[in-house]
Amino acid sequence: MSTKPSHLNAQDLVAGYTSRPDIRGVSLEVYKGAPAQGITGASGVGKTTLANALVGALKPVGGRLTFNGKAVSRLRLGEKKRYEATVRKVAQNGFFGYDTALTVRRVVEDELRAARKTGRGSGRSIEEVLELMFLEERFIDRKLHTMSGGERQRLSIALALTTAPDVLVLDEPTTALDATLKDKVSARLRDIVAEREIGLVVFSHDLNLLSRLTPTVHVLSNGVFVESGSPRDLLTDPQHQATRDIAEAYPEAVRALRCVE
Repeated sequence: MSTKPSHLNAQDLVAGYTSRPDIRGVSLEVYKGAPAQGITGASGVGKTTLANALVGALKPVGGRLTFNGKAVSRLRLGEKKRYEATVRKVAQNGFFGYDTALTVRRVVEDELRAARKTGRGSGRSIEEVLELMFLEERFIDRKLHTMSGGERQRLSIALALTTAPDVLVLDEPTTALDATLKDKVSARLRDIVAEREIGLVVFSHDLNLLSRLTPTVHVLSNGVFVESGSPRDLLTDPQHQATRDIAEAYPEAVRALRCVE
């Protein structure tokens, strides 16, 4: 068993929702204090499938996914609750699993309560949780369904941080944010991840976001990682056709990365 704290390990993972899995042999290691990793690829390549498999929301059909050496699919109820507090995912739609008729106050209170029950309470107030992602006090009594896409994404990130996770999986977390907010949120995330030593995995087609948050990016194609490296090296000197396709699709991002020393 690994001695690394909160050690999430995927070995030759196979996962999908049909008889032909999207993920066909991915290995990835994430743990508290590990360098952040990004995962990119063409639309429909299986990024969300892999994200769901990593957090235990989708049971793999092959390979092995373990948390501190134990198969995630075999965690007992108490272990599962601790796992869900320790390994958090932020979905692109922002509120997967939440009743959107609830108020912001209610969902934050529920998350704070869950954090305390699993021994991960932070002592933060509702206002402090919202401030993590630049949401003002006026949002406290709003119902979730009245919030914009960008507000939902920011709240979802703040909720995930409430349980002081050791591993954070972000699936296209800033797609609904304007450029100014995207910069602020990514900078705040980078600071929080560094301060708390969170093991971060970011799934995104946003090359600028990946370059801000992750020193290493894996390119997903045909169910496997076909190339890995720094965002700059990958996209200014791509070796695999899938990486070249991404670079050609986002020329402005590539030009910006060429300017990075």
